[in-house]
Amino acid sequence: MSNANPYALLFEPIQIGPVTARNRFYQVPHCTGLGHVRPRADAAVRGMKAEGGWAVVSNQETEIHPTSDLSPFAEGRLWDGRDIPALRLMTDAVHAHGALAAIQLVHNGNHAQNLLTRAPVLAPSEMSVDTTHPKQAQAMDKADIREFRRWHRDAALRAKDAGFDIIYVYAGHNMTLAHHFMLPHMNQRCDEYGGSLENRVRLTRELLEDTHEAVGDSCAVAFRFAIDEVIGADGMQASEEGRAVVELLSDLPDLWDVNVADWSNDSATTRFQPEDGYQNAFLSHVKQITRKPVVGVGRLTSPDMMLSMVKKGIVDLIGAARPSIADPFIPNKIEEGRVDEIRECIGCNICVSSDNLGIPIRCTQNPTMGEEWRRGWHPEIIAPKTSEANTLVIGGGPAGLECAMQLARRGYQVTLAEASSELGGRVAKECGLPGLSAWSRVKDYRVNDLKQRGNVQLFTDSRLDGEQVAELGIEHVFVATGSRWRSDGMGRSTQRHLPTIASGAEVLTPDDIMNGKLPFGGPVVIYDDDHIYLAGVIAEKLATAGYSVVFVTPDSLVSAYAVHTLEQPRIQARLIELGVDIRCNQVLAAVEGDMARIRCAFTGRDAEIPCASTVLVTERQRETALYDSLRGSGLKTLELIGDAASPGLIVDAVFAGHRAARNFERPKAEAEKDWFRRETIDLAEESL
Repeated sequence: MSNANPYALLFEPIQIGPVTARNRFYQVPHCTGLGHVRPRADAAVRGMKAEGGWAVVSNQETEIHPTSDLSPFAEGRLWDGRDIPALRLMTDAVHAHGALAAIQLVHNGNHAQNLLTRAPVLAPSEMSVDTTHPKQAQAMDKADIREFRRWHRDAALRAKDAGFDIIYVYAGHNMTLAHHFMLPHMNQRCDEYGGSLENRVRLTRELLEDTHEAVGDSCAVAFRFAIDEVIGADGMQASEEGRAVVELLSDLPDLWDVNVADWSNDSATTRFQPEDGYQNAFLSHVKQITRKPVVGVGRLTSPDMMLSMVKKGIVDLIGAARPSIADPFIPNKIEEGRVDEIRECIGCNICVSSDNLGIPIRCTQNPTMGEEWRRGWHPEIIAPKTSEANTLVIGGGPAGLECAMQLARRGYQVTLAEASSELGGRVAKECGLPGLSAWSRVKDYRVNDLKQRGNVQLFTDSRLDGEQVAELGIEHVFVATGSRWRSDGMGRSTQRHLPTIASGAEVLTPDDIMNGKLPFGGPVVIYDDDHIYLAGVIAEKLATAGYSVVFVTPDSLVSAYAVHTLEQPRIQARLIELGVDIRCNQVLAAVEGDMARIRCAFTGRDAEIPCASTVLVTERQRETALYDSLRGSGLKTLELIGDAASPGLIVDAVFAGHRAARNFERPKAEAEKDWFRRETIDLAEESL
């Protein structure tokens, strides 16, 4: 690294207890949906971060005992010695690139439902489990606490045997037993583990001391702590009890990993926390209290922000989960002066939704995330071209841009034709809606890359038909013409009974709104049978513009899918604050000139809503006319990708474009034989 690098400070080594991080980049624990169920894939995710320059790479919350069973979610597991080999896959992968491996040991208390083990649920006091499952936790007695300490100590010793360099005590996100003991609304005990803050922190102190005694000679002991619950006086606040916890424990951990609770605050989306470094206000005083290094997060993607945080003494190490998912090579790119090549996290929380859905991790910006072992994909490396073929990508949306970029990286000549005047497709439109401006990064990153390449030609205002494609003489064509929103009301809840739409009724679609057309008057009914984010954003846009808005949905919540991205409560609260009239559990039956008729999803009873305009957010129709006209035309390659093939989220479109470019000129038999590697059990070996 040149001394002229303005970010040289970020590449200084940092001592963490008995181990040394080679630089200040620290991938904090985050889930992958792979865990103990898919340990090879999980190890490959972590190994890629180490290859990308992260000095410390952590795994996810790792269950220490059957009474902390998070099934059906695939987190880490270290119940006994049989789990060590799977975890050693990760430490070996991380150590191979000179990084330190960290493990986040956890007992989840009443956050663990123990659905697999059917073990009793444990908590500081008698209480329900924190989901809608009809089950309650039992209050731990002194014997239970002693056993818990033993489980944690034994897990720390096993973690050391598995090769981990940093071992966590975890009290955060309102989902760990240590954190539950700290919080007075969960800890109603009257013994030495309850009452005063010092008593409520006693268990955490004991866990830190136990872990130091067990492994502190060779492993660093990290403490992950949620310093503020971000609910004001009703919860722990950084300026009061949060600060007091830091004072009580001060130099006991070898590292302070400080964030906020709960998970929805720690991993807030850009829609509600648009600024990078949004947690700095909560972290700023920790280093004033402890002499030990501090790591903090806040969706950090800007090297200038990172440098500023270190110089101001807010943190010693730059923590990241989501930014390291979007670009595992952030440290290397900063060190090598390639800042403009960073794939910046857009804060959409698709990675988070994967964990909440119990599926392997994915990322809108990084389509290789989770596919490193399964498909052999590398975020920075792609197989070179196997011929001198010229390629044509029709459509400059997320699928087309990704496909074109990866084909160009492989070395093929690429022509990209976009019908409109702007590249980006749906991303270019959606990023203009309230709270979604960061989503332009999907477009900006890819357009910037393509413009640097001499083997790429970009054309806008270039709508092609079959004859024009034939005139170009390019025999390998990828069609990414996208989709358009339906205006007839067809959706999940209306497949059997399509709404009756009167002639002359003003009916708009999201495409109309994003293209600048607004209702001519109000009230406006927005009918959401999509259930993701778009209807809620449009409702916010119109309500802010002064329209009287009625939000109708067959679901029981506004933007119900956003439960998985941790923002649903914020979305519904925002609409309520804006005065939007919310009608849940209602199916659209008809749209007339001055009225919309809705029908109860349960009873079938009708109700009328006076309205001047209706916005339908239901389903999309694929734009396949060009593709259909090209079929049978003799092209050597004709592939339909993105929303034109299967309308979905932006992450799906980007993935489809990436996969198409990877598979181009790959032998068909090979591509069809095995979509991805599966982690299956060798029964012959298992029987030995």
